[in-house]
Amino acid sequence: MKQHVEYEKRKYVIIASAVLIVAVFIARLSVLQLMTEEYIDKADSNAFLHSLQYPARGAIYDRSGELVVFDEPSYDITFIPNEITQLDTLDFCTALNISKDQFLRRMDDIKDRKKNLGYSRYTQQVFMTQLSQEETGVFQEKLFKFPGFSIQRRSVRKYNFSSAAHLLGNVAEVSPKELEDDDYYVRGDLIGKQGIEKSYEKYLRGVKGVEILLRDAHGRIQGHYLDGELDTPAVPGKNLTLSIDMKLQMLGERLMQGKIGAIVAIEPKTGEVLCMVSAPSFDPKLLNGRMRGQNHLELSKDNRKPLLNRAIMGTYPPGSTFKTAQALTFLEEEVIDPETTLYPCYHGFVFGGLRVGCHGHGSPLSLIPALATSCNGYFCWGLYRMLGNDKYQNPQEALTAWKNHMVDQGFGYKLGTDLPGEQRGFIPNSDYYTSALGTRWNGLSIISIAIGQGEILATPLQIANLGATIANRGYFYTPHVVREIEDTPLDSIYVTPRQTNIERRHYDDVVQGMRMAVLGGTCRSLNGILPGVEVCGKTGTAQNRGKDHSAFMGFAPMNDPEIAIAVYVENGGFGATFGVPIGGIMMDMYLHGELSPSNEALAERISNQTIYYGDEVR
Repeated sequence: MKQHVEYEKRKYVIIASAVLIVAVFIARLSVLQLMTEEYIDKADSNAFLHSLQYPARGAIYDRSGELVVFDEPSYDITFIPNEITQLDTLDFCTALNISKDQFLRRMDDIKDRKKNLGYSRYTQQVFMTQLSQEETGVFQEKLFKFPGFSIQRRSVRKYNFSSAAHLLGNVAEVSPKELEDDDYYVRGDLIGKQGIEKSYEKYLRGVKGVEILLRDAHGRIQGHYLDGELDTPAVPGKNLTLSIDMKLQMLGERLMQGKIGAIVAIEPKTGEVLCMVSAPSFDPKLLNGRMRGQNHLELSKDNRKPLLNRAIMGTYPPGSTFKTAQALTFLEEEVIDPETTLYPCYHGFVFGGLRVGCHGHGSPLSLIPALATSCNGYFCWGLYRMLGNDKYQNPQEALTAWKNHMVDQGFGYKLGTDLPGEQRGFIPNSDYYTSALGTRWNGLSIISIAIGQGEILATPLQIANLGATIANRGYFYTPHVVREIEDTPLDSIYVTPRQTNIERRHYDDVVQGMRMAVLGGTCRSLNGILPGVEVCGKTGTAQNRGKDHSAFMGFAPMNDPEIAIAVYVENGGFGATFGVPIGGIMMDMYLHGELSPSNEALAERISNQTIYYGDEVR
């Protein structure tokens, strides 16, 4: 009986063991067939080849319909690692005109799973990108010798102009971080890196397609799977029309040769940027194709910083162009009215031992002639009165009100333009001065901000936007360089006006001051550059450790404004030296479509002038 029980127990142990072994085999087979991507990839790649079809990237046109950027065919060399057999490395390298060391380094990079996320021996990898048709021709003839390799048609950006590099931007191979952030891309894909190419990437790139090709046991293509029923065609990227006038852009770059600074022109009625010049610049073709990395390195070593878009990234003291914003603030706060005279200008603002210098002119002045002559004394007294105004409990409260007006006019924060990298500039608040000067500061402590100096910083885009706001008598549209996206409306931020909290009547007074500056003040040379056009302007001479910066802000015509412009030339001296003539020439080109003979001669003289400062020619 005892022996019978032991046999019964053994039977159950044997049955349980058999069941366990079968369960383990089933589980393992399930994992291999259903969960292990390696085997799925291997099985799939044996039967099918998923061939990505890359869409044409959207073209870019200027405001007149001139083609600026477009696609040209290029080719990638791709391969499936598991299918490479008996590769003649020397012959392969000769066909692509590369060295064996280059070949080995590239293969190591591709197999590095930290650099190449999702690497698999059974999926297509990119070996070499952006080959021309000529470069691909030799390899095509020998392709049959290199099993596992194939040629994939792509495209590369081409430029019709050697201008507008900063705003157009460029494309380059996607980075590991960008691969992580967006699953649209695979290693070797191109992505917008700067400018319009970056900020409008999702419109320009289009949608990839896929062809599913059937292969036999030897890996040979037998045609489309299910006669292409499951193929998806690529969808081309959307075309963009810029607000930029390329004739105006090229003229601006010509005028800024040998100089450092920026020009920004805006159409006041729409906020469309008509030109955006940053100097020095470079040919956009330099950052295109396989030489991009080397050229970028060379440009980054240049101490003039040609890669910096000074129009939106350069922050400068706006100098006397800022007096227009001060005037509007003082009028709104009832510190002054148009007839107010603020003490005689003794060649500047003088209070005790403090002095802010000014050039000689008649005195005392009311607001409009003070703007026309750019009287430092007038605006220093204006700020002093505002910060000591009985309307406010203390200078800190008054400065808060002052800053709010400046922010409302587009200073101190990013405007929100459609280009990456915009800087905010700087408008100080009371906490800033309390931290820097203690609690007992007053208007005299910070008087330099009255004339756009001291801690005040603005971008050329912000200064041009101030001109557009004054031209519109109190509102502006967020400046933008894309006028139209194919079949897609612009973001509402670019078509919605932004109203300031300053009454229109105060703008009329400032416009009169800017007009008087042209008729008989600091901008009077504009009368010869733009005869018959009612131009309004304001010069700026921004103090600097070296030679002063030359600035100008203006618009035309006065009562039906078509263009507002800001010019900023580092170390250019008085605003009337470079800022005014450059601004006038640019307005002449935009308003009339060509330069008068005298303005063409003036443009040639200016373009041939190089600014010297420090111990170097920059």
